[in-house]
Amino acid sequence: MLQLPVALSAVDAVGTSWDFLAKGGIFMIPLGVASIVGLAAILYKFLALSRSRVIPEKLARDVENFHELLASERIEPVLKEIERGESTLARLASVVVKHRGKPQRDIILAVEASSRQESARLHAGIGVLDVVITVSPLLGLLGTASGLVAIFEGLSDSADHLAIARGIAIALNTTIVGLAIAVPCVVAHGYFTRRIEVLTARLESLLADLANVCQKARP
Repeated sequence: MLQLPVALSAVDAVGTSWDFLAKGGIFMIPLGVASIVGLAAILYKFLALSRSRVIPEKLARDVENFHELLASERIEPVLKEIERGESTLARLASVVVKHRGKPQRDIILAVEASSRQESARLHAGIGVLDVVITVSPLLGLLGTASGLVAIFEGLSDSADHLAIARGIAIALNTTIVGLAIAVPCVVAHGYFTRRIEVLTARLESLLADLANVCQKARP
């Protein structure tokens, strides 16, 4: 018996939300597109920056213990995983392994050249969030400004002030939606930027240790 009131409340909530969006006018369309793009970028970054895609735990431990594995001749499985290049660490470690036996400076230069491409991969999608963060509030303000212009153009000496107040409230709908889109994107942008910094620092530490071992090894 309790399910019917809950269902009616859900229908009322959907109807109210739809009325709110419909009153925003044509500017709700680009705002809707911006919200979809922002959500897609956030989901993409969550997947792209997962630990398994950047620094798998098992491979990180193997890289840390690379010297011991090399001494005990148990390095073949690690080299195969590195050659597959299924993560950022594996791809950069493969550059170090290919330059085994060379001076550490040469190894570091080779890694730095490859790290630019990996850095671009890690930051892919951040630019999209930047655009959504910038454009969404501006679209909201543009929608509000156009709504206010239409209201003020219709003013006369006998204008209904209550109707004007309601019109202004409706015109602010697009600003509210624009800010509602931008705020979670700002939070996600800060989180992803910090996560990239942490992952990059971890990569630098692992690769420096690996380069130190490989400079003493022989191809």
